Amino acid sequence: MRLSTVILPIHRWHEGQQVWRRAEQLGFHTAYTYDHLSWRSFRDEPWFGAVPTLTAAATATSTLRLGTLVTSPNFRHPVTLAKDLMSIDDVSAGRLSVGIGVGGTGFDATAMGQQAWTPKERADRFEEFLPLLDELLREPVTTRQGRFYEAVEARNIPGCVQTPRVPFLVAATGPRGLKLAAQYGQGWVTYGDPKGPAGVPASEAPAVVARQIERLAAACAEQGRDVAELAKVLLEGSTAERPLASVDAFVDWAGTYRELGIDELVIHWPVPDSIFANDFDVFERIATEGLAQLG
Repeated sequence: MRLSTVILPIHRWHEGQQVWRRAEQLGFHTAYTYDHLSWRSFRDEPWFGAVPTLTAAATATSTLRLGTLVTSPNFRHPVTLAKDLMSIDDVSAGRLSVGIGVGGTGFDATAMGQQAWTPKERADRFEEFLPLLDELLREPVTTRQGRFYEAVEARNIPGCVQTPRVPFLVAATGPRGLKLAAQYGQGWVTYGDPKGPAGVPASEAPAVVARQIERLAAACAEQGRDVAELAKVLLEGSTAERPLASVDAFVDWAGTYRELGIDELVIHWPVPDSIFANDFDVFERIATEGLAQLG
């Protein structure tokens, strides 16, 4: 089992670079950041772009993997996103992973003047967005015309450092998304019940994820893939569970999800006076001792 973290893009870089370096020193497998224009209670607080943040983080670190968790079609186009991802993969010498999903109804959904898409509209777009992004990152030249997205002799040269492209971690719980995860994913991401993870009692949260993994396995079987080929990633912070309260709480939580088949746990870097306010000393102990105590 691997342990990773999410570092919100809220720090001016003279401070932010120290956070990313500390994540590397603590031994995290990957440090992700959210790809939003603004986000929930941080809407009127400092919030920087994911692409330049990850590029800067790539130059400030040397072994830490980096990634989005997650990017979406809400304000991205596959052609420009592919160019950005190829560039970050190059700057990082092949340390980029791309968490990607359908997006939601938050501020990103309307910031560019569009009406927020319905769940079906988001799924329709993602069904076109992901295959096109896959092709753009694999091929030096791409031309494709779809209902929502078009690429006309789009160049991505020299291509990704990682071959055949950077790995996709597909966030999905519904049948269409799980099918795409099975088709294009090197990993799969969940944060619990998408209809309201915080409303599920902590004792019932693992059962929700267990059922999702069963559906993922079925989707993989339909595509002729073994579900074991996909990394299974759980993002902490949305459910009623409180695994960062203590090292013991983390060990119990991690053990439960390891038994279910989760390969990677992602915990939020503490942010004082926010929904992610946690004791930093405990957080560092979890980073350095948590998985070792799990055995």
